[in-house]
Amino acid sequence: MGSEVYQAQVIKAFFDTITGTDRNLTRIYLCVISLAKLRNESPETMRTLVEQLRASKAKRELSVDILDYVAEAANSLDSRAAFSAFGIAESTNADDFLGVSLDSL
Repeated sequence: MGSEVYQAQVIKAFFDTITGTDRNLTRIYLCVISLAKLRNESPETMRTLVEQLRASKAKRELSVDILDYVAEAANSLDSRAAFSAFGIAESTNADDFLGVSLDSL
């Protein structure tokens, strides 16, 4: 779970960067590459991510593939790791929320 906490912190930093006022591509690049290294991605995946980041710089807009990669990484995390990364000490309320199904709405 230790690595997942770091991954969740990097994902948080990524989303803070892209939603903040200073959308620095270097910070985005560091977040994406750090996340890929934490996930032990293959060299081919790393190359694809770097190519997408270069294309994003050329087009001056973030590639959808980068967003998909980070969202998929966030989705694959254990919820306890995400709670720790976001500073949520006790997850009792979250357990109640996770128990809600779409059928009950």
